[in-house]
Amino acid sequence: MTTSKRLAERKSAKFQKNIHKRGAVPETSIKRGNDYPVGPIVLGFFVFVVIGSALLQIIRTATSGGVA
Repeated sequence: MTTSKRLAERKSAKFQKNIHKRGAVPETSIKRGNDYPVGPIVLGFFVFVVIGSALLQIIRTATSGGVA
């Protein structure tokens, strides 16, 4: 199967149009602001687990006399 000349020219023109637009991204489409990858609830839970486990380890070490 051969590609028709008209179809090839249409695809080429579409490609060339994209080439000229490259790098010209409007400012409104760029995400700005404080979007965190995790939500505040997940972050709070993570901090709770880390600090809680550290406190439990300190209490366990203090009650056993410092021997691990």
